[in-house]
Amino acid sequence: MTHLFEAFSLRDVSFSNRIGIPPMCQYSARDGVAADWHFVHYGSRAVGGAALLIVEATAVAPEGRISLGDLGLWDARQIEPLSRIARFVKGQGSVPAIQLAHAGRKASVGLGWQAQCSLSESEGGWPTVAPSPLSFGDNYATPAMLDETGIRRVIAQFVSAAGRAHEAGFDAVEIHAAHGYLLHQFLSPLSNKRTDAYGGSFEGRIRLVREVVDAVRGVWPERLPLLVRISATDWMDGGWGIEESVELCSLLKASGVDLVDVSSAGLLPTAKIPAGPGFQTEFSARIRREAGIPTAAVGLITSAAQADHIVRSQQADMVLLGREMLRNPYWPLAAAQTLGQTCNWPPQYLRAAPHGTMGRT
Repeated sequence: MTHLFEAFSLRDVSFSNRIGIPPMCQYSARDGVAADWHFVHYGSRAVGGAALLIVEATAVAPEGRISLGDLGLWDARQIEPLSRIARFVKGQGSVPAIQLAHAGRKASVGLGWQAQCSLSESEGGWPTVAPSPLSFGDNYATPAMLDETGIRRVIAQFVSAAGRAHEAGFDAVEIHAAHGYLLHQFLSPLSNKRTDAYGGSFEGRIRLVREVVDAVRGVWPERLPLLVRISATDWMDGGWGIEESVELCSLLKASGVDLVDVSSAGLLPTAKIPAGPGFQTEFSARIRREAGIPTAAVGLITSAAQADHIVRSQQADMVLLGREMLRNPYWPLAAAQTLGQTCNWPPQYLRAAPHGTMGRT
């Protein structure tokens, strides 16, 4: 039976275990360029033994940033600082991935620890775009409706960013279609009120996600995996739900997506989310089973036994730990000891490792 520390492969990329670090914004970039903070933050977690490390939401365009502190890949000068991170992560035996994102109507707000409201022009803010001119909520600006020229531009921006991600040395890219950002805004009937080819029916609302996936898969090397993050449900009546998620994921598999990173919510601030340990794993399990595509589970996964159970019971192929990895970057090393499994330690730390632990080569 598959367990948490069993190896796993997607296309030509191998993962030493089933533990990953999901994208978590650090809001510490300047003009989209990664800083020393990013190198230390991601480097310490790669040392900790996770097999997959997904760099935070990285904007495909300046107007696609959530905040002024977001990473970006819209310019060549942003490549080398990210390349340094990717090289180090690989050197620790982890697979470096990066999430490509456009915030849509949730763009142009304060840093994550600041008030979440639209920035004024004097504060460095910018106009936002969305499928329909509906604001995210109180204190958020009303976005402009993207026309078809704007949609074509967004697709091209994802493609260009994917090319820069490959140049930077990442072994996987993840397209962000979750948490109420632009692609999710197109998916949900609560935020997409269009009557053209990109709205209305299920086929219309998923069109942009499918076109972005097809365009990125067309330039992303065949040997490297493509991931997509979705919100499996809006947790709102009349919103995007698990049945549509399963259907979408079946189509994404046919388009060359290799793994779906299954989260939920983020579309509206009024959603009532029944958060609890592993509260999203049922969605991951259903998508994996019914769409026949590998999945990653995320959401209040904290203990070694819990993570191992998710994999053993086939609820997901990988588990992604966010807040727990912020608290303890070396969680995988401790989890291996708890479960009686093997997780290679960096040779510099072997003096602190359990007896018989092997170093990395």
